[in-house]
Amino acid sequence: MKMPLPESFYVRSDVVKIAQQLLGKVLVTCIDNCPTAGIITETEAYAGVTDRASHAFGGRRTKRTETMYMQGGVAYVYLCYGLHCLFNVVTNKTDIPHAVLIRSIEPLEGHEEINRRLAAKKMKPGGNGPAKVAVALGISLGHDKTILHSSTIRIEDHGIKIPVKKIIAGPRIGVDYAGADALLPYRFYIEKI
Repeated sequence: MKMPLPESFYVRSDVVKIAQQLLGKVLVTCIDNCPTAGIITETEAYAGVTDRASHAFGGRRTKRTETMYMQGGVAYVYLCYGLHCLFNVVTNKTDIPHAVLIRSIEPLEGHEEINRRLAAKKMKPGGNGPAKVAVALGISLGHDKTILHSSTIRIEDHGIKIPVKKIIAGPRIGVDYAGADALLPYRFYIEKI
């Protein structure tokens, strides 16, 4: 069973719940005619205008963040520190800028191409770390605003069930500037066996 997630999955209001439910889903790309895929194993939720860690905190709207204000179900890809593309899933309704950062994947398909892309950027094999997610799956700034049920990028349900007791919640990484919001348990990952 490989079904693209329906639009209704993305337009819900609870970005924290969506971040949890993305664990075990499969991020699939077909970039330059090279199919690759990875099981999502770590996410971080960003709750828009009220979340000091969010790019849209306080209603900030810039050329970069405008994607976050789109209806849920599109990719928000941005450049971090001028070096790395990071892939996010926009959620909620139009004008409510919620997003989920995909922090880590377990490569599932296209291992050879994934390893080639990572080696070209002098990165170790695997999909741990948000910069590596984008590199491994061939995602670039040009994929910002891509609808997530397209032939280029989509998220699928492969029937992988993650038991609730295997999902670990904790504070997000690298958002110390957000004060108390940095401590919110909005990062989710699958406990290693």
